[in-house]
Amino acid sequence: MKLSAIALLAFLGTAAAAAGKPQFSVQVRDGSFAGLDGLDPSVSWSGSTEAGDIDIDYGIDAAVQPTDNIASLPKSIWGKASKTFGAWTASVRGEVEGTDFGSAAIEVNADSADDDLSIKLTGSAGGSGIAVSAVQATKGIDSNGARITINPRYNLETEDGDVVIGYSKDDTNVEITASRDAQSVTVSQQIDEDNRVAPTLTSDGSVSLEYERSLGDGNSVTATLKPNEAIDIEWKDAAWTASINMPVDGTSIGGADVSIKREVSF
Repeated sequence: MKLSAIALLAFLGTAAAAAGKPQFSVQVRDGSFAGLDGLDPSVSWSGSTEAGDIDIDYGIDAAVQPTDNIASLPKSIWGKASKTFGAWTASVRGEVEGTDFGSAAIEVNADSADDDLSIKLTGSAGGSGIAVSAVQATKGIDSNGARITINPRYNLETEDGDVVIGYSKDDTNVEITASRDAQSVTVSQQIDEDNRVAPTLTSDGSVSLEYERSLGDGNSVTATLKPNEAIDIEWKDAAWTASINMPVDGTSIGGADVSIKREVSF
């Protein structure tokens, strides 16, 4: 017998009660608003515990669909272990897609607040061992009331690297990203308490513009326009988050992808 979506949601909520508040989200893909086929409902939650001096976090993202195959519902399962060594905090995070435990995406982080330095490695682990695919480091510097960050990154698989330099002071933030083949600069300016704009220019001549409007109490609406690419809108309202992506080709706007997410308590 197939499980109903309501029964499954109740089951997942009960299991999540001890792990923290779950989030329920519904996505509408490619503008398919007419029927249920375009809906992609899911529920996710995370929890934490301790094992001696090691902090452990874990979580799952699962589909909410009528099915008689429970094993097909998990979209991803992840776990993270963290430990402090003097001034450094190290963590290892692993994530598997569905219930395929034959391989996992891994992320290793090491952070030192005293040195204002963080190091990050990403890769995969499987039957053939562990393979590192990318490495990056971020160094922060405080100078004359300004914050400067330097973030070199290198992809071992493509042998491509770049560096991201950030500068922030008062109501202005500047971010420059540069590689051998492409460069971009983003200038974010807080106009007043409620409004922020952030244009981005790239070396290939493309331009994008982000506008954020604060609605108070941590709520906001953010719109990003990328000509001939997409319009993205994110609306945060208390426990609700709605995201809309609309492809743009010239003056034509394609079918929208819509995601609605809410933190719920069972």
